[in-house]
Amino acid sequence: MSNLQSLESIMPMADAPVQEEKKKKPLEPVEQEYEEGKKFLANGNTAQAAVAFHNVLLAREEEGNETGVANACNQLGNVCMAREEYLQAREHFQRAWKICDKLFDQMSLMSLNRQFLAIHRALKEYDEAINMTLDIFDIYSENRDPHGSVDVLEELADIYQDAGKVSKAADTYRTIASIHKNYKHNKIAAGFVEKAEELDKSAQ
Repeated sequence: MSNLQSLESIMPMADAPVQEEKKKKPLEPVEQEYEEGKKFLANGNTAQAAVAFHNVLLAREEEGNETGVANACNQLGNVCMAREEYLQAREHFQRAWKICDKLFDQMSLMSLNRQFLAIHRALKEYDEAINMTLDIFDIYSENRDPHGSVDVLEELADIYQDAGKVSKAADTYRTIASIHKNYKHNKIAAGFVEKAEELDKSAQ
């Protein structure tokens, strides 16, 4: 299971940056239940976590609080991921995505993209996983983020291998090596070249 993600960047809840005087203010009941849900989930108690986040979702819907709805949907998606209920997780994440897209919250959209990618991999939807990984790579490239680019390319190589596309996995390792060479990480680059060569041999 991938690391649990949260969308607090779009909603100033209890663990978001706040002023000192606000930190002393008691949490409202909905916020308290949200925090309890996160604790339940972290402790592996998915049943109680699901109840808590469902209650939060209903309360935020009644308030018309879109960011609160997005956070609750995201956390319900996390609960489903923990249970390996990937289709249900996808539905929750898609609802959160629509709100984040409307609010132009790029950080949360990227977080959700990684969740969708994890779902594609879990369901062995390799073509979709490959396309999504390439899209994520393009975003990192546009932002000139070599660390993010390398991380997502390593995941792409894994997906290619899972899909039986060994030669493409080898090519991906060579691309990673070239990125490291550009930053004079010669030993690391050599390691990825070696991985590529090993895959080439296995494909023969």
